[in-house]
Amino acid sequence: MIDTEILGWRAALVGELDHRRLKAPSVKLRSAQGAADGEAIYCVDLRVRHPNADHYLTSTELHSVEHFLLEGFMRLLPAHFVSVGIMGCQTGFYLVFRNEGRAGRLCDTLEQILAAIEHAREVPYANIEQCGNYRNHSLADAQRVAREILARRADWLDAA
Repeated sequence: MIDTEILGWRAALVGELDHRRLKAPSVKLRSAQGAADGEAIYCVDLRVRHPNADHYLTSTELHSVEHFLLEGFMRLLPAHFVSVGIMGCQTGFYLVFRNEGRAGRLCDTLEQILAAIEHAREVPYANIEQCGNYRNHSLADAQRVAREILARRADWLDAA
């Protein structure tokens, strides 16, 4: 059993929560799974918009921010980053890490990625060779969403 509080996550906010209680933007631990070989997998929710509040991320916002998250976590946490996925409800992202579940480290890394978006000149991997829908990107949209998330940095771990 992984002690998630030692990693900086509030136990009451770990796991699935009533979506009516969720705050956004927020970062919360969805699951932590240890294996017999000592490996651990952590799934983190990056919630950008409030669920069921009729203010969702557009497909372009999701797609462009996803590319930045993918590039940033691969670059900054290469030994630990596994995957990023968009939430089908269009309110955020799932982030998956191997052997790195510390809230502080993950939030600090996320902050670096989001801050770098402001100075970016293009969306990473937004080309025909690396993206299956390369025309569906907007640097301006990604920058706006990044600013929105960063503006609430102090509250990220207060997910509900």
